[in-house]
Amino acid sequence: MRETEIMKPLDVGSRRELFIDDYLIENLQGGARQILHHPEAREIVLEHDRAWEGNTCGYHTFFRDGNIVRAYYRGSHHGKVQRDDIAPQVACMAESEDGITWRKPALGLFEHNGSSVNNIILTGLGRHNFAPFRDTNPDCAPDQQYKALGGNKEDGGLFAFTSSDGIHWKSTFEEPVITDGAFDSQNLAFWDPQIGQYRAYYRDFTKDKVRDIKTATSPDFKNWTPGEWLEYPGAPTEQLYTNQILSYHRAPHLYLGFPTRYLPDRGQITEGLFMSSRDGHSFNRWGEALIRPGANRDRWGNRCNYIWHGLIETPSPFPCAPNELSLYSTEHYYEGNSNRVRRFALRLDGFVSINAPLSGGELLTKPFLFDGNRLTINASTSAAGWIRVEVQDKNGKALPGYSLDDCNEFWGDEIEGHVTWKEKPTLDVAEDKPIRLRFVMSDADIYALRFL
Repeated sequence: MRETEIMKPLDVGSRRELFIDDYLIENLQGGARQILHHPEAREIVLEHDRAWEGNTCGYHTFFRDGNIVRAYYRGSHHGKVQRDDIAPQVACMAESEDGITWRKPALGLFEHNGSSVNNIILTGLGRHNFAPFRDTNPDCAPDQQYKALGGNKEDGGLFAFTSSDGIHWKSTFEEPVITDGAFDSQNLAFWDPQIGQYRAYYRDFTKDKVRDIKTATSPDFKNWTPGEWLEYPGAPTEQLYTNQILSYHRAPHLYLGFPTRYLPDRGQITEGLFMSSRDGHSFNRWGEALIRPGANRDRWGNRCNYIWHGLIETPSPFPCAPNELSLYSTEHYYEGNSNRVRRFALRLDGFVSINAPLSGGELLTKPFLFDGNRLTINASTSAAGWIRVEVQDKNGKALPGYSLDDCNEFWGDEIEGHVTWKEKPTLDVAEDKPIRLRFVMSDADIYALRFL
């Protein structure tokens, strides 16, 4: 790499940048450290207790669709001893206005035990791991606004499905569109505006028989590139079952994933992890679990504790508080006659933070360019804690009026709190000149920043 390329400053524009990786971080000093945050358990949102559901319902997909939230999942039930399917697998749908209270609509599309009063949307091909999405491709045909991949090795691979309303589905092509995988997992796709193509993520076995994840791209949802293995620099080789990768809606240039770590030597228990990427191929994967099974014994069984696909903004339980992010996870899998989906909640952008103890710590960013004249931060402090920000030139010299002593202390808890300086409430800085930011903090966390 040429020296001019090494020294070229980053350009964040007016994007929201999360501290989920080392993209902006030059160094951390004092007690400052980068930490993973863990979602808090909330209520059970779905009980899979209908006659066409059962104890192995899974592979859920959640996404907001206008004024409602949709959830798609596999309805299935296994026997207690041999764990064979004892009822035909089907694909089902549930709906919600807020992502918290759900209903299973009587769609009348397919019969089960002589009745069509159910929420079944698909039987036959593809129903094992049917994974829909709302297509945001600007050139998408009106009758194909919803798309999905579904299928497994026994079907011959992944088939493409389309729908005009998210309820009535049809297989688009006679042959599978992706065939180079094992597919015994949740295999998903979405439109990626960063590359102007569809992305797919799906399961396969490496040559060493390790469960891992491949990705492929397509301009038309029919012709896909050969799958490439994801990379996880610095992470150990682990068995990864589902992938749950998505483009983060508050920062679409970031890819977030919630893969499942599978532990066959510990009773086949599973737990959800967190990883992120800026190119959709190389991922920074945290080793510690995002959601531990915890004290809830229903989360320690075989195939429990999956995190399902999708992040939904849901109302906070606290008055006047901003929305929170909801993730959904299964418990009580393989047990009894039904399993359940529990909601977990996290602050917006709240996956990873730069944290400082009361004794203090500092974060210094790399040089970067930006657009705008206001600096906002997603940050939280204790009642005694605080954050101050110094604006420096690329060489580390404080700009006049923007030194640490000039900065008004930020304290509180804000998703988009404004940083100000005593004589300069806005950033009167040439946007074509790279700057650094020096954060000095006490008993505080910073999750993200953005220029407006």
